[in-house]
Amino acid sequence: MNIQESAEMYLESIHVLSQEKENVRSIDVCHKMGFSKPSVSRAMKNLKAEDYIDIDENGYITLKEKGLAIAEKIYERHRLLTAYFVSIGVSDQTAEDDACRIEHVISDETFNRIKEQISHR
Repeated sequence: MNIQESAEMYLESIHVLSQEKENVRSIDVCHKMGFSKPSVSRAMKNLKAEDYIDIDENGYITLKEKGLAIAEKIYERHRLLTAYFVSIGVSDQTAEDDACRIEHVISDETFNRIKEQISHR
């Protein structure tokens, strides 16, 4: 499942938004990510074309099965890495920022070892 980091970020944002509100629209993604409407519109068009999301006639965005799988994976990495960094003394903001960058490049093997180590604490 190879996907660009930017697409992962969009999918994760849609996932987080869908947990906060009943219906997610492109404008919600714009506000969450701080991107322009044209940029988000283009990204949504690409994600839909790749079958990661669906957009209904009202403009509501839902994650399709493969989009949800990626979003959940990235979001789990984000939450766990942020918590881990904070637990070893990194400031909240730095932990959040670093986790956001690392979550896209860390290998499954390394992430799973970190996850195991945390669960054994």
